Amino acid sequence: MRVPLIAGNWKMHKTLDEALSFVRYFAENPPGENVEALICAPAPLLYPLADAMKETAVALGAQNMHHAPQGAFTGEISSAMIKDTGASYVILGHSERRQLFAETDASVNLKVTKALEAGITPILCCGESLEEREEGRTGEVVKGQVIKGLEGISEVEVPRVVIAYEPIWAIGTGKTASNGDANEVCAEIRHLIKELYNDEAAATLRILYGGSVKPSTIKGLMAESDIDGALVGGASLEADSFLGLTRF
Repeated sequence: MRVPLIAGNWKMHKTLDEALSFVRYFAENPPGENVEALICAPAPLLYPLADAMKETAVALGAQNMHHAPQGAFTGEISSAMIKDTGASYVILGHSERRQLFAETDASVNLKVTKALEAGITPILCCGESLEEREEGRTGEVVKGQVIKGLEGISEVEVPRVVIAYEPIWAIGTGKTASNGDANEVCAEIRHLIKELYNDEAAATLRILYGGSVKPSTIKGLMAESDIDGALVGGASLEADSFLGLTRF
């Protein structure tokens, strides 16, 4: 059985005091039962948050990483650094990274491979633009990103990956795909995993939906057959809102 995952992506938000206040809330207000709760925080917050989160049932993740183990890459962080903080997840290939920082399917694949090697769970993001959706290319774009992102990943390793379908036109816009439309794409991704690997991998791998998800919409999304959780931006910034997401 796939354990639902509610992952908050704080993006470039929160000072240390704000982050610690958020975590203290969860020391007294645990997430919903049979749900894995995760916060992906900015890199400077990972060490202090890992220590503070020991008192909670919330896991910790990073928002990006470099594929090289070390080197002259100013401003980047490595898988070893993430592992050392105590974080266990990393978001890779988010649309903002692809659009604003010129990340490619090839570079994302290198990162996914390195994360798995380091024992970190990669959250591989995929999603189409509004133009691509209106052209009827959603399936083509999403499948292409997944295939290239998982290139070289074995049948044994792939269930350790989490895939997040985030239509670009729904991120931070207040717009969201209908529950049925979101589930249809997630189902297509699961079928693709079956074709690329096997039935077991497809049945095991978790697929999240992201795109203006709120506590008021999470229950409907989670009732769908192929949506195993959510990757959430804005609604993860307030502790009570994130708690509501985990208690669907």
